[in-house]
Amino acid sequence: MAKTCWLERQKRKTKTVEKYAKLRAELKAKGDYVGLSLLPRDASPTRLTNRCRVSGRRRAFMRRFAMSRLTFREMASAGLIPGVTKSSW
Repeated sequence: MAKTCWLERQKRKTKTVEKYAKLRAELKAKGDYVGLSLLPRDASPTRLTNRCRVSGRRRAFMRRFAMSRLTFREMASAGLIPGVTKSSW
């Protein structure tokens, strides 16, 4: 499990991105890059990272299931993810 401070930081960044989204779009449309540089760094959506909803891990993230590969493997083996079966041939 990821430290709770990382998860809280991610939530705070998400709020900041949502808060400045409209203003960023207006400044980009005008081409005002000086105004964009005056905004907080966390207002940029590229600063957000995908995190596993179960464990909080950010590496090896699978977008389709919104979880890391380790959590996915555990849950799939336990049969907790519908439609996912272990392949064999």
